[in-house]
Amino acid sequence: MSGRAALASDLLLEGLNPSQAAAAAHGSGPLLIIAGAGTGKTATLAHRVAHLIASGTPPGRILLLTFTRRAAGEMLRRVESLLRAPHGAGANGSVPGATAQAPTKVWGGTFHAVGVRLLRLHGRSIGLDPGFTILDRYDSEDLMNLVRTELGLSSRERRFPQKGTCLDIYSRCTNTGDRLDSVLETAFPWCREHADDLRALFGGYVDRKAEQSVLDYDDILLFLRGLLRDPLAGPAVRARFDCVLVDEYQDTNAIQAEIVRLLRPDGTGITVVGDDAQSIYSFRAATVRNILDFPLEHPEATVVTLEQNYRSTAPLLEVSNRVIAQAGERYEKSLWSTKEEGAPPALVLCLDEDEQTDFVVETVLEQRESGLPLRRQAVLFRAGHHSLALELELDRRNIPYAKYGGLKFVEMAHVKDLVAFLRLAENPRDILAGTRVLLLLPGVGPARARELLSLATPSADEAGPGPFAGWSEQRPPTASAASWPALVALMNDLAGPDPGELSTQIHRIRSVYAPLLERAYDNAAARLRDLEQLEHLAAGFSDRTQFLSELTLDPPSYTGDYAGPPYLDEDYLILSTMHSAKGLEWDAVYVINAADGNIPSDMATGSPEEIDEELRLFYVALTRAKEWLYVCCPLRYYPVPRRPTDTHGYAQLTRFISPEVRPYFVERLARPGADGEATLGPGARMETGGVAEIRRRLKESW
Repeated sequence: MSGRAALASDLLLEGLNPSQAAAAAHGSGPLLIIAGAGTGKTATLAHRVAHLIASGTPPGRILLLTFTRRAAGEMLRRVESLLRAPHGAGANGSVPGATAQAPTKVWGGTFHAVGVRLLRLHGRSIGLDPGFTILDRYDSEDLMNLVRTELGLSSRERRFPQKGTCLDIYSRCTNTGDRLDSVLETAFPWCREHADDLRALFGGYVDRKAEQSVLDYDDILLFLRGLLRDPLAGPAVRARFDCVLVDEYQDTNAIQAEIVRLLRPDGTGITVVGDDAQSIYSFRAATVRNILDFPLEHPEATVVTLEQNYRSTAPLLEVSNRVIAQAGERYEKSLWSTKEEGAPPALVLCLDEDEQTDFVVETVLEQRESGLPLRRQAVLFRAGHHSLALELELDRRNIPYAKYGGLKFVEMAHVKDLVAFLRLAENPRDILAGTRVLLLLPGVGPARARELLSLATPSADEAGPGPFAGWSEQRPPTASAASWPALVALMNDLAGPDPGELSTQIHRIRSVYAPLLERAYDNAAARLRDLEQLEHLAAGFSDRTQFLSELTLDPPSYTGDYAGPPYLDEDYLILSTMHSAKGLEWDAVYVINAADGNIPSDMATGSPEEIDEELRLFYVALTRAKEWLYVCCPLRYYPVPRRPTDTHGYAQLTRFISPEVRPYFVERLARPGADGEATLGPGARMETGGVAEIRRRLKESW
């Protein structure tokens, strides 16, 4: 490295704390960065990429794997900013040899997006047609259901798992590598009696995907692993990269961890970043073992721990540290902050869920009146239905809110319809896309659609008549006589040698699809505006293949329904499950229903490993708060829906707020007592079932 480059590399580390700087400037050996919540993980990884480029690593030989396209884009934008910053290293103040376009040459993206790119480049080496299309979750379920029906599994007198459950079982088997019997025993015990039928179903599903030249999400990882294992293709792929960096390594599954090992078998150039304390996705087959066992797989690895938290105040971090210390196995770390002052976390004891709801709403409004907008406050819960009572009260009090989750853009029926036209043009063997298109026509049923699709086959000769030429000779049903010629002409053009710009293709589809949409759906005008937005979005893509891949693998999402009337407001409260809250932060956080059975969920206490994951999930919720943290526990629960009787059961505080952790909260009652005092004081205890509490409640009733 030249003197100027060395100076630039050193200057790139300015502003980092010692641990971050050590990670960013690490050499070529395997590196594990344990990044606690709020410790500047993204900044550290961006500085490491910039440092590698400034040190002479060609950007095109760096692979950055993240779990969302947005995360990769944000990280590469930071890299570009760092490389262009006036560090004084060169005549123009930029890093020598680092062009403004350097970050765009980095291979950045999700495991699936990078996998698709590599499979299209090298897939022929393992017999994969690079013209494959990709099934999203709903398409995969539909194909699974098609095979399920063909095998007669939907007509049994005994209950057979629905298509979504079948796909979940299949996906769990493929991503964990566990045998079907083991998966059924541990995760789907009610399906054990169907093991033989499930084997037949999964075999048929695999065959159908092969016939149609389609891949589902799991196939992308499986085939990428197969590509890297191949004695000819594997070395060719590995030769592309000198450095492989993986974000959120605690969220990887067994296949993804093996892909990382196959990319750099000797460990040279591997950097993995993550936090074992935030491993909460085992239901997606992610395993905390990947990050815990990394030093065992790479004994020469350097482990750097980031502990300085830039998000939360010291009192909130003290409680979070005490909670996660109860984990059975973890990397030792203790988060700390220079923000020593702050409100202590509150443990709020509520008589019941109604009192909990009142407390949350009133405190949210009190914070708002004190200058904290609703959007900087969040209510977190273990399961989606835990917020139902709160949602009703928010509606009653005209308090706007957004609930994290909701329908994804590409999951809406009219968007899936339009995308189906593109998928069918890209791959005429895609039966699901073809059936969706043809069933839009009045008078065309499933049998007629299958007959027409049997005539649509990929043409081996580009100068030939094209895959949909046979449709021109077919007589359409009377009800679709006006639509049929336009559809045939459209599909022939889209599948032809020169279909035009992608935005032009979508514009032509819209013109043919518009009358079919107006016939099939309500709110047609709003839905057509959605498709206009899709056309604008397509202008940023170079070709149809890239557009379909990225739209399926990393679709845009939102929490409302674009096809409904617009909902405008100056502000809104955030409601979110704990899982959806990961990676986010708010000034004030309210964790509700912190009673055993809810936290941890009574469905996830079957093993020490499951309980440990529930503990980590609670820790994730606590570490989202920057200034204020309220953990609410109702003391009794009523049946839902509420019966006219007073039947109820008592709750226990979550086991994760143990006697050792509890003194670090300030305990308070949701409702002040007769003397107006709500706070019990630091470490104070309230015996919820004692006579003092009964008498206090009795006096309040007067």
